[in-house]
Amino acid sequence: MGQSKEERVHGVFEKIYENYDQMNSVISFQRHKTWRKETMKRMNVKKGQSALDVCCGTADWSIALANAVGPEGSVTGLDFSQNMLKVGQQKVQQLGLQNVNLIHGNAMQLPFKDHSFDFVTIGFGLRNVPDYMQVLKEMNRVLKPGGKAVCLETSKPTLPVFKQFFFIYFRYVMPLFGKVFAKSYNEYSWLQESARDFPGMSELATMFKEAGFINIQVKAFTGGVAAMHLGSKPKEENE
Repeated sequence: MGQSKEERVHGVFEKIYENYDQMNSVISFQRHKTWRKETMKRMNVKKGQSALDVCCGTADWSIALANAVGPEGSVTGLDFSQNMLKVGQQKVQQLGLQNVNLIHGNAMQLPFKDHSFDFVTIGFGLRNVPDYMQVLKEMNRVLKPGGKAVCLETSKPTLPVFKQFFFIYFRYVMPLFGKVFAKSYNEYSWLQESARDFPGMSELATMFKEAGFINIQVKAFTGGVAAMHLGSKPKEENE
């Protein structure tokens, strides 16, 4: 009997955690940092606010959020890979951040009460969950009324020539990079599969709407190889 998507993804990240940050930079040509900075500008996070970073991995976005909310704010990072969290915890401790709490958990069933956070983010993690809609609905549930959900994820370019280059790169070059830099050809082959099968920008925007978000913003990065989706939870939700 074959592995479920959840089991396979868990196995991938439990194996590649030591090289994950390096490989992110190699695969995206360092662009992922710029994408996150631009996304943070659009989020307009204020001091003292609260944020949940779903599928936080090695906690880079959690740390950026912690710096934005300041000591009076709070950030929770959640991931189902203990090894990824271990790397993230080392970063948090080295930076001396007291407002970040990293926990082990499942994005499909967030262990938080309704209306708990001002922001809920997910960076390059939605494509790896078993049910995209379930996770978006969970993100909506734990947001405060008026709060914002933000997804930064790989996407599908639409320009004809660039689109072909992108698919060749993801299908053949990225797994090769994984083999050369991280000795993990099969794991990076899986990551390109998950990126290839992920919905395009307009499809994901529709899913945000179906999950209950309003005022949805979409921003393409680097010719559409990645995209930000930002949606707000209606303020008229019952407290």
